[in-house]
Amino acid sequence: MNVLILATKNCSHRTILEKNLNDLGVKYQTTYVEDDPETMEKYQIQNSPNLILNGEVVFRASPTKSLPSNEELKNYMNR
Repeated sequence: MNVLILATKNCSHRTILEKNLNDLGVKYQTTYVEDDPETMEKYQIQNSPNLILNGEVVFRASPTKSLPSNEELKNYMNR
């Protein structure tokens, strides 16, 4: 499974998402939109962080949306 966090470098929620994935034993890669604007455009990213599994955005951050819970993360991984 290819797990990607797409976030801005100063995103405070990115570190929480990374910790939660680490706690679940999920291997992931973090890509910063500042370093890879093509990926940001490809996935139409507007907020940070975002979780992409096997090329599909499963979580998009927004000002009114909380980070996924560990249960939600487990469900994403079992798709």
